[in-house]
Amino acid sequence: MPATLVPGSYILAGLCFILALAGLSKHETAKRGNLFGMIGMGLALVFAILGTVLKTVSGGVPITTGGPSWAIIAILVAMVIGAGVGVFMAVRVEMTGMPQLIALLHSFVGLTAVLVGWNAYLEVPDPGAPGMGLHNGELFIGVFIGAVTFTGSIIAYLKLSAKMSSKPLMLPHHNIINLAALVVIIGLTVWFVLDPHLWQLIVMTIVSLALGLHLVASIGGGDMPVVVSMLNSYSGWAADAAGFTLDNNLLIITGALVGSSGAYLSFIMCKAMNRSFISVIAGGFGSDGAVTGEEKDYGEYHETNAADVASMLKNASSVVITPGYGMAVAQAQNAVADLTAKLRAKGVEVRFGIHPVAGRLPGHMNVLLAEAKVPYDIVLEMDEINDDFANTDVVLVIGANDTVNPAAMDDPSSPIAGMPVLEVWNANTVVVFKRSMNTGYAGVQNPLFFKDNTLMLFGDAKERVEDIIKAL
Repeated sequence: MPATLVPGSYILAGLCFILALAGLSKHETAKRGNLFGMIGMGLALVFAILGTVLKTVSGGVPITTGGPSWAIIAILVAMVIGAGVGVFMAVRVEMTGMPQLIALLHSFVGLTAVLVGWNAYLEVPDPGAPGMGLHNGELFIGVFIGAVTFTGSIIAYLKLSAKMSSKPLMLPHHNIINLAALVVIIGLTVWFVLDPHLWQLIVMTIVSLALGLHLVASIGGGDMPVVVSMLNSYSGWAADAAGFTLDNNLLIITGALVGSSGAYLSFIMCKAMNRSFISVIAGGFGSDGAVTGEEKDYGEYHETNAADVASMLKNASSVVITPGYGMAVAQAQNAVADLTAKLRAKGVEVRFGIHPVAGRLPGHMNVLLAEAKVPYDIVLEMDEINDDFANTDVVLVIGANDTVNPAAMDDPSSPIAGMPVLEVWNANTVVVFKRSMNTGYAGVQNPLFFKDNTLMLFGDAKERVEDIIKAL
């Protein structure tokens, strides 16, 4: 068998991963991007195992001793179990559960990096031998990143799935605690490279696990989209470090791609929220729906019903729909797609305005709408739609809250001050679909609900949209 087969397959798999990222950058090519990703991962799995077998043969170690190698059997069994769990989870999970599923998957990558690093240390007879410094540094950093990713992702999963409060954990001097942990880890890293001992690895692992837990627990629910992309980046760098430890070029390439793309996505999310990456890590905002900021009297809100909204839509020439996480929770995307089709059939111009951090995951709303067969060309980003609200007859705000809050522009003391938002209030009429008058994740009241041109339509979003379709 050619010696270049495995390295060549790694190059091909890496190219597939690059094409996957390129495809995922646009709605129209997202399916193709996912296909390239699956092909690349399939090649990576097959030839990684093949490479292990070839190394075993070339090293003179018999692959069979009365039967297949137990190591190969263990790998195949693990792949079957992993594939079964993956298919089971993918079939069962709703789109509303996708953010927490992704956070959970990130935790697996982090735990893997920790186990790889520990194994790399324990299998070396003399870690302190000359020339082992670089190897020790690689595995130490890999365990650090993996441990932070593991516990951080677990906390993100618990917050996103509402199994723990989305409020930020604000311990006294929490930033000093994080800084002290980093100083300890840096010191231990230098010491471990120069004079490695098992206790250093144990202490660093414990401190890193605690740092990951505290880091994400200190970030509020409103910053969860940034946290998810940040943990995605961490998982990439953890895989990258594991690749160096295992001397696997494909893992190095893949980890670098995931780490850098996740970091860039985090930057985009922070820019969309007008927040620095450091400010998110230092402690974000978030609540469980109660008002956490200063309570103000904005007056009375005006309630409407489905029949009146249907009448408004019939007479409108331009409609913009701005969805949020509430649409995902109500699973209203298909009903919204039906409403869109009916209005367009009547000659009404319908478009969607998507805020970059709408939902719990970057691109969450785009995926939901694509799943409901909403045409890509009428789904616009915030920067593309904001200037058009002044010429819009009706805006339907379905399950969005903080992303349409004018306090971000008008109230410097607001927790979301400076965050770019969809300026829906500039439209002629705004209809807000909400279950109640509770606040969003930022925990601040939304003055939009009390404006003269805003009407509140209460209830389950899917049911209310279906009522409007019937009234049409």
